[in-house]
Amino acid sequence: MENTTNPPKVSFITSLRRMGPSARREMLNGLLFISPWLVGFLAFTLLPIIATFLFSFMNVHVTDAIWPPKFVGFDNYAAMLKDSAVWNARTNSSPGAMWITFRFGLIALPVGFFLSLGIALLMNNKHLKGQNLFRSLFYMPYIIPFVASVYLWAGVLNPETGWVNRALLSFGIPKGNLPGWANDINWVYPAYVIFGIWGIGNAFLTLLAGLQGVPTELYDAARVDGAGSVAVFFNITFPMISPIVFFNLILGIVGLFQYFLVPLAFNQGTGEPGGATMFYNLYLYKQFFQFQNMSYGATLAWVLFLFILVITGLLFWSSRFWVYYAGGESR
Repeated sequence: MENTTNPPKVSFITSLRRMGPSARREMLNGLLFISPWLVGFLAFTLLPIIATFLFSFMNVHVTDAIWPPKFVGFDNYAAMLKDSAVWNARTNSSPGAMWITFRFGLIALPVGFFLSLGIALLMNNKHLKGQNLFRSLFYMPYIIPFVASVYLWAGVLNPETGWVNRALLSFGIPKGNLPGWANDINWVYPAYVIFGIWGIGNAFLTLLAGLQGVPTELYDAARVDGAGSVAVFFNITFPMISPIVFFNLILGIVGLFQYFLVPLAFNQGTGEPGGATMFYNLYLYKQFFQFQNMSYGATLAWVLFLFILVITGLLFWSSRFWVYYAGGESR
């Protein structure tokens, strides 16, 4: 009996030779249509990746007149490992960029996820009136241009003229006790988290889609067995939406390590107050474009890539223990 599940492998060159004139014409037409993307990928993605990898082993400064640049081996990586501006975690001095990123993530990621999940659960409630209106209102801020949103919140959270502090004044809070938000080292992270809440529309929408995909017969069976709301959530709802949770967790971690535009716009990329907003990606940007140290900037970029690769790899490994897929096969 002929094996149809595992067809014999045919090399690409052999398959090209076996193509008829019409098949070759279709292939050439397809390549022609995707050629703009191919050219863009080669020129603006693949070549910069290769260039930054090579720069990380060289001594390249834009302002230097020395050409060709010198090969320095792993000197840039050794300097980065000793750079206190990246790794410093002491409380009596300015924290390092990597520690700042991790510390902010411990606040922002849980708040963003649990708030998105809570809103999705609320929007999925069959007793809620005007669901379509509320869903649109919660998602709408996500489609507003990001830079415009940053400047909007910079005005709302302004310590002197912002709406939030004016509202707090109206409730009788003394002016001296008002939060300084982005200008106060104790309030800058809450300010950034509040701004992040403004853009949870995408996470909320994907979680809502996952909730609506849970089979209703599972809930009916749980009610018949006398399961309570907490038991239903942890034994039915969460396992069924765990792939969506995993997807949003990956996006959140990648976005955390790429956190850049908010501190650049809120605090002009200075790292103020007290160096608390010098996030890793902002420090990388300043090395590239302000100090024009291309080699060190490329080194920071590749270390960032390795960090994201390792953390996402660990998450994919851990997913076999807590992510449920409807096919029934563990990853």
